[in-house]
Amino acid sequence: QVQLVESGGGLVQAGDSLRLSCAAPRRTVMWYTMAWFRQAPGKEREFVAAISRSGTTTYNADSVKGRFSISKDNAKNTVNLQMNGLKPEDTAVYYCAAAQPGSPARLPGSYETWGQGTQVTVSS
Repeated sequence: QVQLVESGGGLVQAGDSLRLSCAAPRRTVMWYTMAWFRQAPGKEREFVAAISRSGTTTYNADSVKGRFSISKDNAKNTVNLQMNGLKPEDTAVYYCAAAQPGSPARLPGSYETWGQGTQVTVSS
């Protein structure tokens, strides 16, 4: 079974930056649509950002546009989420996920493989 392992979460102050990383098998990084979702306590899992198999197309939730950016490093087999200008409302568990190319990138149901999540807490 494909394993996705997130890292990089932590406790930061509002306005700080964090960089999350998702380690995945090489084939997954190269051939799948990769995404980040997040889930805050008592809320549904929500889309954050996704990147196409080729890496040429990215998608971002309106709530993070201009602050977060997704990228992939094929040499290191990782998908990264650079988060700048963090706000308390960004506090959540962040999950990495992989989907077959061509699936709707913003829908959680498109993703067949998920990591265990990494906690991001932003204090005001």
